[in-house]
Amino acid sequence: MVVGGGRQRAASMLPYLVKTLRKEPLKPTNQTLPSLRRTFSLYDQINLIDTVPDDQLRFQGYSDTGFTINKVKYEGSLLIVENKIMSWAPKKFSEITTESLSIFQVLRPVPEILILGCGRNVEPVSPALRRFIRSTGMKLEAIDSRNAASTYNILNEEGRPVAAALLPYGVTS
Repeated sequence: MVVGGGRQRAASMLPYLVKTLRKEPLKPTNQTLPSLRRTFSLYDQINLIDTVPDDQLRFQGYSDTGFTINKVKYEGSLLIVENKIMSWAPKKFSEITTESLSIFQVLRPVPEILILGCGRNVEPVSPALRRFIRSTGMKLEAIDSRNAASTYNILNEEGRPVAAALLPYGVTS
């Protein structure tokens, strides 16, 4: 009987809740990237986002044309290696080739993983490009650019050797 009474009470509160929610203005969506470490922290009072070392890169936001890293806006495609940001030539997914990633043939030490930000949608990576990346000793994670930026943040916060090659989020195939 107690459960039924609870349902009746919840049902009677529903019109009030709906009315209250309608009065609340819609808040614009914010395209910032959350820190999963912060989200799942047991020590919620400690703001881990602000304790990232000055020499460590952190994606803070994205747009259709670029990214915000450490409070600086960058337009266009980016290649990030060893906490260094470089402009990257590809403007669309089909322009990502072994030549556009040739820096990894000479870079030492080789990052553990390359996060490939494909733009708005995940794109299939050609077998030739997969073989090239594997030949350098890296693992490949091809995902949309928004999630690529977040994944980079997480791995970089953990101190893992990671590289990212990102097309802006607005890029579609």
